[in-house]
Amino acid sequence: LDKLERKYSRFCIHNLISLLIAGQIVVYAVELFVNPYISLWLGLDRAALLGGQIWRLLSFVIVTFSGGGTLSVVLGMYFTWFIGSALEQAWGDFRFNLYVLLGMVGAVLACLFTGWAGVPGSPYCLSLSLLLAFAFLYPEMQVLLFFFIPIRVKYFGLFAGAMWVFSFLSASFSGKLNYLLSMLGFLVFFA
Repeated sequence: LDKLERKYSRFCIHNLISLLIAGQIVVYAVELFVNPYISLWLGLDRAALLGGQIWRLLSFVIVTFSGGGTLSVVLGMYFTWFIGSALEQAWGDFRFNLYVLLGMVGAVLACLFTGWAGVPGSPYCLSLSLLLAFAFLYPEMQVLLFFFIPIRVKYFGLFAGAMWVFSFLSASFSGKLNYLLSMLGFLVFFA
C-alpha cells in the first residue's frame, strides 16, 4: 500500500465521502421532488450494464438506500458521512479512496456475476463495509442511538457483522458470492 500510495496518490480524490454524500443528497432530492424513478437509472443492474449503460459503474454509489422515511435516509447519510470522514482522516485520502474503489469493484463484480449487488442497485454493502471498518478502528467511541442512548460503535459493528453473517449463511450460492464480493474492500484491508 505504501508503494502504491507514493506512486498514485496524486490521482486520489480529496474529501471523497463529502462528494459521495453530496451526490446522494442531490439524487434523493430529485427522487423526492422531480422523478421518483431516478434511482432505477443510476443503480447497478447487470442487464443495463451489458446493454451499454456504463455510467452505472460509478453512479450507483450516489443512490440512496431508501429503507425508511426521509428522516432515516438523512440520518443514514449523516452517519455514513461521519464514519467516512473519520476513516478518511485516519487513513488519508489515498487509502480511503482505495477502500471505496475496492468496494465499488466488488459490488460491480457481484452484479455482473450474480445479477445484483447487496440491496439491488444501491451501495448498501459499501456503506456496511465503512461501518465495519469504523467499528474495527474505533471500537470504544460512543454514538447516541435515537439521540439519547449512548452506545459503543463496536456494538453497532457486531450487530451489523452478525446481520451480514446471517444474510451470508442463509443466501444461495450466488447470494454468498454476492455478499463476499460486495465486501471486497473490508476483506482486503482487514482479513
